[in-house]
Amino acid sequence: MLFKYHAIDQDGHERDGTIEAPSQEVAISALQRRNLIISAIESTEKRSVLEIEIPFFNQVSNKDVVVLSRQVATLFEAQVSALRVFRLLAAEVDNKQLSSVLSAVGDDLQSGSPISKALARHPKVFKPFYVNMVAAGEESGKLSETFVYLADYLDRSYDVISKAENALIYPIFVIAVFFGVMALMLTLVIPKISAVLLDSGQPVPLYTSIIIGFSNFLIQYGIFLIIGLIGLGIYAWQLSKTERGKLLLDGIKLSVPYVGDLYKKLYLARIADNFSTMLTSGVSVIKALEISAAVVDNSVYANVLTAVGADVRGGSAVSSALGKHPEMPGIMVAMTRVGEETGELGKILTTLAKFYNREVVNAVDTLVGLIEPIMIVMLGLGVGTLLAAVLLPIYNLASAI
Repeated sequence: MLFKYHAIDQDGHERDGTIEAPSQEVAISALQRRNLIISAIESTEKRSVLEIEIPFFNQVSNKDVVVLSRQVATLFEAQVSALRVFRLLAAEVDNKQLSSVLSAVGDDLQSGSPISKALARHPKVFKPFYVNMVAAGEESGKLSETFVYLADYLDRSYDVISKAENALIYPIFVIAVFFGVMALMLTLVIPKISAVLLDSGQPVPLYTSIIIGFSNFLIQYGIFLIIGLIGLGIYAWQLSKTERGKLLLDGIKLSVPYVGDLYKKLYLARIADNFSTMLTSGVSVIKALEISAAVVDNSVYANVLTAVGADVRGGSAVSSALGKHPEMPGIMVAMTRVGEETGELGKILTTLAKFYNREVVNAVDTLVGLIEPIMIVMLGLGVGTLLAAVLLPIYNLASAI
């Protein structure tokens, strides 16, 4: 693809020109390596509507990065140079965005940049955890093993997270159906049936009056209720963008009965897996704690790991620093202490990560097994209660006649 650009060089002179690149991101990276300050850049090619790429359908998934890591490890083991590895993979991958990123990485390597720094230029694809692992592999001369560790870690993480997310789809669907059916019953069915009952002039039971009143409320003010819920959702979304709001919402997530325990085990598994993988790859303890805090994806545990890192930097043992925080269970503190005493902290944490991963899988299976019958019973009771509230008085009315 050909791009037209306007830039300023080191001497302050304006320069116009064109550059061939697979994407605008790659073109910008290439121009920046020429020490040019870009003020404007655009493609000279006009594309039809059918050729326009939709970002949502072209994102780089975790699965793509897993496959990429295994391919890189295999090619490194075959003694293929780093530049050729990324050039080959850029030409072979199906995902166009990933292909553009790999092309940019190849360009950076050709200009003399280390692999970790070239990957760090693309944080949406390669997270800090990934980049620091590669940097440790470069320092130790074990890049192929590092990419194998990364692929294994991402594979484990993907399996556990996807299992948890997929398990929650069915309950969410059933709950949505439940509220949808109840709303339709209250706004469409109940008003017509209750009109017959009220026209009869017979006394209405208290529970039937409550149902009719709630139905009238939804019909008259339902739109305001929907607007209020949407507004609340937008407020929560905006709140989650702030540090204080994210800490509050993450704390609420951990305090929800049963579901909170599931999230705790998921985060503890992630912490143990991150920590053990980095220690095994030669990353220092303090650096491993800092990176784990950045990628754990929960403010509560991120703050804990940050505080633990500060204590370790001050001379404390990891187990002693972990023991100061009630969010860290006793088994993690005890096993960490054993790992420190035996000099096998990485292996101990790997065992702990496997334990918590199994706990997450078991908790998800149990949750799904409980939710399915509970939701069905709730749906049946809800619809049955609504119908009984209006049909029984009508039946009594017909019997009296």
